[in-house]
Amino acid sequence: MGFIVICIVLFFGLKLYPSYQKYRLSDYKNASGNRFFKTVFDKGNYGEFLTFVELERFSGYHRLMTNLYIPKADGSTTEIDLIMISPAGILVFESKNYSGWVFGDEKHKYWTQTLHKNSKNKFYNPIWQNKGHISALKALPSLENDKMYRSYIVFSERCVLKEVNYSSEYLNVIRRNNLFDAVYSDILNSERLLNIEQIDEIFYQLEKYTLVDNRVKEEHVNQIKNANNYESN
Repeated sequence: MGFIVICIVLFFGLKLYPSYQKYRLSDYKNASGNRFFKTVFDKGNYGEFLTFVELERFSGYHRLMTNLYIPKADGSTTEIDLIMISPAGILVFESKNYSGWVFGDEKHKYWTQTLHKNSKNKFYNPIWQNKGHISALKALPSLENDKMYRSYIVFSERCVLKEVNYSSEYLNVIRRNNLFDAVYSDILNSERLLNIEQIDEIFYQLEKYTLVDNRVKEEHVNQIKNANNYESN
């Protein structure tokens, strides 16, 4: 029995060690407040973490933020997975750590995840979702400039973007393994909109919307549940 326990511990230790090394070297823990096990054993958190780590590879001056709860005009909040404040502007990331095949259209309210022939899941259009995030940011003082925003919908490497259609400018729907190249190209070919001082100003302006207390998170979850219940009635 003891030998089996040791084998199990070794198995999980070896499996988790690469993730732990990434976590230890990343600033994600400080930006999100999420401890290691909460990061790796929560599918959504883990996807955000891997995206955060990819964006940390950039050497040019930038600021990364995660899990921002931005207030909306109706008193509710919208949660933004990740933003990168760079000379090219504010890049807003919606992380979808999904597997399977993904079908969707920018004009349609719901997209579909297909795991196998008899398993299909509908989910809200992530382009619309991120558009809502950007609208909330634009409502804040000094952040209303449309040209400053770029939207990225980031899916896991484990999925196939089987049929995804969109045409809007400043929008990318990609898998995480293509993220670095897409962002690098975007920044390289974009007009310089922000200098270092402006990047820092925006970071400090938004900092109060990160690392929020549990009450804000619970209210946000309840607001989503109420909205879903309203739609189903």
